[in-house]
Amino acid sequence: MKKTIYLALLIFFVACKEKPNVFDSLSSFYKPVTEPVLSHDSTAVFFDSLKNETVYWKKADVFNPAAIVRNDTIYVLSRCEDNPAAILGGRTSRIGISASLDGIHFSSFGEPVLYPAKDSFQQYDYPGGCEDPRIVQTEEGLYVLAYTSWNYKIPRLSIAFSKDLFHWEKKGPAFAKAHNHRFLDTASKSASMITKMVDNKIVLAKIAGKYWMYWGEHFVNLAWSENLFDWYPVLDKAGFLKKSMETRPNYFDSDLDECGPPALITDRGVMLIYNGKNANNPKDADPSLPRGTYSTGRVFFDPKDLQTILIRSDGPFLKPTLPYEISGQYAAGTTFAEGLVYFKGKWFLYYGTADSFVGVAISK
Repeated sequence: MKKTIYLALLIFFVACKEKPNVFDSLSSFYKPVTEPVLSHDSTAVFFDSLKNETVYWKKADVFNPAAIVRNDTIYVLSRCEDNPAAILGGRTSRIGISASLDGIHFSSFGEPVLYPAKDSFQQYDYPGGCEDPRIVQTEEGLYVLAYTSWNYKIPRLSIAFSKDLFHWEKKGPAFAKAHNHRFLDTASKSASMITKMVDNKIVLAKIAGKYWMYWGEHFVNLAWSENLFDWYPVLDKAGFLKKSMETRPNYFDSDLDECGPPALITDRGVMLIYNGKNANNPKDADPSLPRGTYSTGRVFFDPKDLQTILIRSDGPFLKPTLPYEISGQYAAGTTFAEGLVYFKGKWFLYYGTADSFVGVAISK
């Protein structure tokens, strides 16, 4: 009888036990391989209609990846630079696409999917190109890409739409209309639109009838949109961009706090993974990290107002430790996260390293 009762109670408690929280494994990541998952390709060619010539569009470096899951495949969209002889910031960037069935081994497509062209946005995209993408999708399946348009003068946060990841419709600078065009010619970049989990799939969230995103690098601002391409930054009482988060002296984010992958609504708040740059000034720098290093941390905002910080990392959960993460264009070291996906029960975090390669970290 006792044995029967014990068995019945055991079955009862197992049946009543809550399902594992999908967000629990976001707290710790490891690097599954010691080599980059994507790197430059000196053979890939593309006809550039602006230059009227064939270019080796990813000959220099491949880095700063966005990531999305489609049909049981991870797709990574990376910033690809063409001319290895040019200095940092003096090349043309185009966004290429690669696919993987396991999240580690990728096959890359031969031509870029987003690039400067003879279109209405050439003045923003050329000659620097299309840089540093972040990708999200709506519940209806529309893909939305936030990227930096770089014309060698002003970096502008821009938006593009797609239904298949390969054909993109540019919508132009995100802040073109906001506040009487006030921010069209102001530097902007790095957008993390707020998402949620629906049936183990990351999709855009609507809050109070609007879409929201964090953006910025010197400080973090919050912006909203109703159509996903016209965005309106939140202003303070004096009419300036309201600072939801700022840099901190003597921390890993003492010089920059740049938004990373799309933000995600979790049971702890709205989680923003962001990239902190350590200051070069020794008085401000985190002494535990090399000066100028980019590493990755987390902050949780209150879902009730999206701007009150509930929890913020004292230190990074991801930092440069491997040889290829501290070599290349940016030798101070970089783990610059831009892509986060949930795939086969694990979180895959994709990041740029040293402005030269793409790495991956997987939840434990």
